[in-house]
Amino acid sequence: MVVIDTEEEFDWSRPHARENTSVTAIAAQGLAQEIFSRHGIIPTYVIDYPVASDPGAVETLKGFADKGECRIGAHLHPWVNPPHEEPVNARNSYPGNLAADLERRKLETLTGAISEGFGTRPQVYKAGRYGVGPATARLLEDLGYLVDASVVPHTRFTDDGGPDFTGVGFHPSWFGSAGDRLEIPLTCGFCGLLRGLGPSLFPRISGAAGMRLRVPGIFARTGLLERIRLTPEGVDLAANMRLARSLYRQGCRVFSFTYHSPSLVPGMTPYVSDGEELRRFLDLMDRFFGFFREVLGGRPSEPLEVYDLLRARHRS
Repeated sequence: MVVIDTEEEFDWSRPHARENTSVTAIAAQGLAQEIFSRHGIIPTYVIDYPVASDPGAVETLKGFADKGECRIGAHLHPWVNPPHEEPVNARNSYPGNLAADLERRKLETLTGAISEGFGTRPQVYKAGRYGVGPATARLLEDLGYLVDASVVPHTRFTDDGGPDFTGVGFHPSWFGSAGDRLEIPLTCGFCGLLRGLGPSLFPRISGAAGMRLRVPGIFARTGLLERIRLTPEGVDLAANMRLARSLYRQGCRVFSFTYHSPSLVPGMTPYVSDGEELRRFLDLMDRFFGFFREVLGGRPSEPLEVYDLLRARHRS
């Protein structure tokens, strides 16, 4: 699957601000759509409020959706999503940290904007900054979402108040009061000689002391242990293929590839600074998708298709 964080542009090195609502990068998404089309991929654009409320952005993405070339989900960035009642700070940038009623009203607003703009109610959700919280599961259930894609296995965001996923693996899992909502984690896992020890070892070497001493980098360069996300952002082609092979051997059969929509415009994210880096970014996707199909034997899918497949198995 390809799940794209489809959002406003902002300076990643500066604090979040309500004023950052420009979505000019949406016009560049056709660059990736050409690659998806070649590989039979129907991506899911999880869109936030600045995108959902911008007529030009909606027109572009709806053009893909109306032709069956993409799906539309929801992506909640609290600081640019009304109602604006909370202070804008790092902790509140994780929607699951908000008061449950405020998280609900923000997601209701976003869901309504997407439904109005695209003529269909979103059923796939990805929290901004992966920020699920104690009320999120019930909220998604109440609003009719079937799939959540917020979890990043073996990763913690606790330094500025975010969630801790260090104990979560790569397998999809059911949640909700009736066990009929599906969590499909972002694909993130371990490679290297010590990959089997990754879930217990990596939190130890990646603590404050380990980071100061650059222990994770030493382990990765020596082939002992590295944690990799499946993405073209800051991860090269060889590492993406290495991760896919490693996780396949470990029993992973559902892979979720992700990036941020502004990365398709040079200078808008740290991952693509100029035209040459954009060319390499797009080429990586093209070559990885070819590898995934032709070498690994995979096939394109999308979150709701995976939901239906696993739901049928779950019932049987």
